[in-house]
Amino acid sequence: MRPALVSWQPGAGHQGIAAAPVTRATRAGGLGPGLRIGPGLPAAGEKMMQNVHLAPEEDEDDLYSGYNDYNPTFDTEDLENDIGFQQAARTSHGRRPPVTAKIPGTSASRPLGTAFGSKATLTSSMGRPMTGAIQDGVSRPMTAVHAAGYTKAAMRGSLFDPLGQARGPAPPLEMKNPDSSEEKIRQLEKKVNELVEESCIANSCGDLKLALEKAKEAGRKERVLVRQREQISTPENINLDLTYSVLFNLASQYAANEMYAEALNTYQVIVKNKMFSNGGRLKVNMGNIYLKQRNYSKAIKFYRMALDQIPSVHKEMRINIMQNIGVAFIKTGQYIDAISSFEHIMSMSPNLKAGFNLILCYFAIGDSEQMKKAFQKLIAVPLEVDYDDKYISTNDDPHTNLLIEAIKNDSLRQIERERKSMAEEYIMTAAKLIAPVIETSFAVGYDWCVEVVKASHYVELANDLEINKATTYLRQQDFNQALETLKMFEKKDSRVKSAAATNLSFLYYLENELAQASNYADLAVNSDRYNPAALTNKGNTVFANGDYEKAAEFYKEALRNDSSCTEALYNLGLTYKKLSRIDEALDCFLKLHAILRNSAQVLHQIANIYEMMDDPNQAIEWLMQLISVVPTDPHVLSKLGKLYDNEGDKSQAFHYYYESYRYFPSNIEVIEWLGAYYIDTQFCEKAIEYFERAALILPTQVKWQLMVASCYRRSGNYQKALEKYKVIHRKFPENVECLRFLVRLCTDMGLKEVQEYMTKLKKVEKLKEIREQRIKSGRDGSARSRKEGNAGGGSSGRNCKTHPAYLTNTGGTKGEKLSAKLKALPGTSEPYESSSSKEIDASYVDPLGPQAERPKTAARKRTEEDDFADEELGEDLLPE
Repeated sequence: MRPALVSWQPGAGHQGIAAAPVTRATRAGGLGPGLRIGPGLPAAGEKMMQNVHLAPEEDEDDLYSGYNDYNPTFDTEDLENDIGFQQAARTSHGRRPPVTAKIPGTSASRPLGTAFGSKATLTSSMGRPMTGAIQDGVSRPMTAVHAAGYTKAAMRGSLFDPLGQARGPAPPLEMKNPDSSEEKIRQLEKKVNELVEESCIANSCGDLKLALEKAKEAGRKERVLVRQREQISTPENINLDLTYSVLFNLASQYAANEMYAEALNTYQVIVKNKMFSNGGRLKVNMGNIYLKQRNYSKAIKFYRMALDQIPSVHKEMRINIMQNIGVAFIKTGQYIDAISSFEHIMSMSPNLKAGFNLILCYFAIGDSEQMKKAFQKLIAVPLEVDYDDKYISTNDDPHTNLLIEAIKNDSLRQIERERKSMAEEYIMTAAKLIAPVIETSFAVGYDWCVEVVKASHYVELANDLEINKATTYLRQQDFNQALETLKMFEKKDSRVKSAAATNLSFLYYLENELAQASNYADLAVNSDRYNPAALTNKGNTVFANGDYEKAAEFYKEALRNDSSCTEALYNLGLTYKKLSRIDEALDCFLKLHAILRNSAQVLHQIANIYEMMDDPNQAIEWLMQLISVVPTDPHVLSKLGKLYDNEGDKSQAFHYYYESYRYFPSNIEVIEWLGAYYIDTQFCEKAIEYFERAALILPTQVKWQLMVASCYRRSGNYQKALEKYKVIHRKFPENVECLRFLVRLCTDMGLKEVQEYMTKLKKVEKLKEIREQRIKSGRDGSARSRKEGNAGGGSSGRNCKTHPAYLTNTGGTKGEKLSAKLKALPGTSEPYESSSSKEIDASYVDPLGPQAERPKTAARKRTEEDDFADEELGEDLLPE
């Protein structure tokens, strides 16, 4: 049977007496139940046995008994009568530090098991009772149980209220004092954060000036905040995160506004402050600023310093810094160092930019073998995008189809398209770069690139490379090879065939072989009916044949397939102009202007249409917009001058004519207008400069030299006028007007040469009269021959002969136009204007042969029709 144990606590006068186990076997001798004391025991034994407690076999005591009993150890009311405590308080005994060795460890507070199995709790050396220990017969309550409300008081009729709800509602919160220092600091800190946020938002919206102002204001308020905190508290309470964010934002805004010196100074403040643990990373930003300033050595230095301070766990950031270092080396021409950086990147974390830059470096040093290897590395870069198979439904499940439709054009899909497009652009550019140099000829190089691309997951780029090969042949003026290369695609799939046929149609159109161009345009349209470039080329061939209605239909169909096809929209506007549908043409060009805001051709067409609609104000407004795009175009400037002249604004007309002359001083119309303007304003000396340039451009036309002499005469410089007329007479001895002026001047000046010039004048006038009679008789004979032919049954006039002299140029619209201007000028009573001819003879008759026609100069300014003749008949369509 399990023995019942007896616990023993030593009392006074019985130190060292241990308790022994007592079993029920001791009942022999007639003892009753339990333990009885024999008569032979002394009285002290009875006292000793008062402290003996029998442990019952079954625990019948209350679980929570003794928890509310008061421990006299914590009684502070009798401390005044405690002699030991008072002595310790009066002396230094109580202020001695505790001995470290006496501080109990973990094992000191554990109960000590005796041989009887009892657990005697040892108190701490500091006198603190252990949790659950029994001291002086009082058990210390367990804290968790006491806090939960399990007390004996609850059993004596008190209410169970563990949450203290009986105490009533909580008192109201104290009102914040807005005048307190802490509240002011809190509000100021909040204002600084708001200014930083407003600065960042303004930067994201593109308002860089406002962003910088907000950042500066945040910096000022943050300094005020720091000073206030230093006044009322210790420096340790300063908000370093707020200071860092304010300085960092200010430096970023300085850099965004290209105030690089201020940005660098602000970054230096952050970097040199050791309290900012991650400030060293900002050396990357400092390196970027030095890179923008083209201080590449310092940029590399700061990149390397930042790289040293970034741990290896930040792999992506380290790769980006290495890439910046490589770009800086490329800028300085240190291609070998750049190659080492990019090779490290391609070995650790390959990406498209690093691969392309690596190819550029090998191309710069001319290493063809390494170029091939680098191109293969670029092809092998993982794209990490889902291909189009994911977006194709394979079953008729409506939920699946709905999901596919939802993700077919979402933001993630757009990112995938952009990444794929960027990869294709890098690969195509790299192939076009290295193909001519990696092999003996660019054709062999292109073939190698095509084979490498076909072996990768960019198979569709192989056909585009072949088309680029044909384009390269075009740049080298090798049209036959280009045509042969494009004709190879006639047997391939429809998309490639359509692109090749479109380019072939374009080539034949440029060579003015409209039949071939039309055939290949038909082939391109049949291969891909939704190819807008093919439809546009087909419309161009129809346009060239004069069928404008049908051409408009092709252009409209191209726009239905691709509303952003600007070539088709432009050609449609030109077609409507040909059909005299001015309003529809204007709508087309206005729509095109909304797409191409700065297209000079579109702006010119709109201005031209308004001029056709007799709206000069709108035409001038659009030409002003055109001048903002092409400020040095002399034709546009002269057009503005002409419009202002028609409106009667001579000052503005002179300004734009003069600007046109300044950029292109060989336009005869502009020179003529400027000379007439100076004559009209009585500044004949200035007009001489322009007429002399006109005579230099057209040396075989006598009228410009006559105008120079006339300007000398009008300004009163008769001696120079006489010398000029003599020079003209030596060059053009049969010019009647020159001889008349010589006679008049010699008469007025009393010179002896007057008789000589009068004799020559009479001979020339007689010769001119004879020629006029010949011309008149020839015209009459021609008229009679035509009448006889008509009377004889409609003869075709094969027997009608024309003398070569009848084909001479007897005047000229330019001479008549200038003469009409000069007739309106003052001083019409002068000899050359009061003569019977009433105009300056602009022709010169060579005495040794027939009269020369007016020559065409290479410096003639192209008219509006010349400028846009090519566009009307076909745009330079880019190859697909």
